[in-house]
Amino acid sequence: MKKADTLRSARWFAPDDLRSSGHRSRLMQMGYDEKDWGKKPIIGILNTWSDLNACHAHFKERVEDVKRGVLQAGGFPVELPVQSLSESALKPTSMLYRNFLAMEAEELLRAHPIDGTVLMGGCDKTTPALIMGAVSAGLPTIFLPAGPMLRGNYKGEWLGSGSDAWKYWDERRAGTISDEQWVGVEEGIARSYGHCMTFGTASTMTAITESLGLTLPGASSIPAADANHIRMSTRCGRRAVEMVWEDLTPGKIITPASVKNAVTVAMATGCSTNAVVHLIAMARRAGVPLSLDDLDLAGRTTPVVANIRPSGKKYLMEDFYYAGGLRALMAEIKDLLDLDAMTVSGFPLGETLKGAKVYNDDVIRPLSNPIYPEGSLAVLRGNLAPDGCVMKPAACEERLRVHEGPALVFDSYPEMKAMIDRDDLDVTPDHVLILRNAGPKGGPGMPEWGMLPIPKKILKQGYRDMLRISDARMSGTSYGACILHVAPESHVGGPLALVKTGDIIRVDVPNRRIDMLVDEATLARRRAEWVPPAEKYERGYGWMFSKHIKQANEGCDFDFLEREFGAAAGEPDIY
Repeated sequence: MKKADTLRSARWFAPDDLRSSGHRSRLMQMGYDEKDWGKKPIIGILNTWSDLNACHAHFKERVEDVKRGVLQAGGFPVELPVQSLSESALKPTSMLYRNFLAMEAEELLRAHPIDGTVLMGGCDKTTPALIMGAVSAGLPTIFLPAGPMLRGNYKGEWLGSGSDAWKYWDERRAGTISDEQWVGVEEGIARSYGHCMTFGTASTMTAITESLGLTLPGASSIPAADANHIRMSTRCGRRAVEMVWEDLTPGKIITPASVKNAVTVAMATGCSTNAVVHLIAMARRAGVPLSLDDLDLAGRTTPVVANIRPSGKKYLMEDFYYAGGLRALMAEIKDLLDLDAMTVSGFPLGETLKGAKVYNDDVIRPLSNPIYPEGSLAVLRGNLAPDGCVMKPAACEERLRVHEGPALVFDSYPEMKAMIDRDDLDVTPDHVLILRNAGPKGGPGMPEWGMLPIPKKILKQGYRDMLRISDARMSGTSYGACILHVAPESHVGGPLALVKTGDIIRVDVPNRRIDMLVDEATLARRRAEWVPPAEKYERGYGWMFSKHIKQANEGCDFDFLEREFGAAAGEPDIY
């Protein structure tokens, strides 16, 4: 147990010297006196609120709820604003800045008089970024999930953010709905603050965070607009203070057992494909090795039991909460979990699941009646992706899980966008659409361009899915036969760079294969003729990103931020 004189913040404020006197006087300058902070844990609240992040619109108020909890428990709360990473507004992609926020979080915590932290996130990249930074900083940490927004609604039909946008946009392009109907969808699809209420990347990452043990039990399922979310926020503040006294750090929570739990829960929930790069990066920050093979093995053995869109057909996160939420789902699959893994509650996972019940077994299915018999993700390898690529078989048409067809290659998103709706595009339903130069370096930042639109002429024929392959990512709210994260990416000379329109592509999901049926002599000639594309950046953060970003199969962290690169910095000097 920590004592007041061993608090980390005491290094700044306790000594009787000139430097510490300056620290104390500056707090007094803001109206505080020693009774506010003296001999109390200082809790840094990392808040990702901004006026351009609809997912976190409520964080402006929730931070006050956290502060109330910190004060109730005898701590001293300090808010530290950090990058917001709005998934919808930040371009070219929020993934370009995930590692930026991770660095910011780590350095803010290390360089300030902070004893423990509450991380406020939820929008797709904020969750992994904050956790990566906090894990590297090593202070007691609890995560406060933003919570999903309420269900969308249009003329009595439930709408799911992202998923129904793609669906109705295709119908508009096909000419089956009017402009007026499309505006109605726009107005009804996002009705409250909070992140996407489909089981997209945001819900995937907060569920993973809870199953890692980094949130209060049940926290990830609470809708943002529910009063329970306010109460949970206050409890986060109280618990953060207790964790400081207990010295309960991420290193005692994120273990091989908890990472395995997180992978299992991800698969059982029908997770976003984005989970791959974030899980690998977070685990490696904690010193836990995790590979695509580990994820594929879990995908083969873990049924999908969360009947939530886009893998499910009907329900949304609000329904998941009413059905019992993530605690109920984990209780349903408890035989697949390590129940001894520690959590921020101070209790092992098994203790936190006691009393959890499923209230709707169509939303949270029993293992005996899953919506898909295998897990959410499959990892494919072959001469097109020697280091692997990922797919979400549960979210695509069954006929496309084993498929062979000619490639239709696009070298850039603008090229694809200019051609995809042309009536004279030479394309059939059997074609395999390929977008390249959209990976970690080529994008840059691996944008969510991987859900290529179905060509208009194919939509008009009644088809709504085709095989699509890219070194990009796709939104976790997306669906369809999309094969993503092809590694190595085309920008660095991966085999995807060698494909030509007309080459036959073979995909065999059950056998985890992806190949282009091109002989090795032809590929060798193409490889010799390949010219590397020009670099995107000549200075600044983008230049640093391009020099140090790792490939998708390794989590897209910066090489110099991974634990193996070197020892973490010690405590800052105070002179």
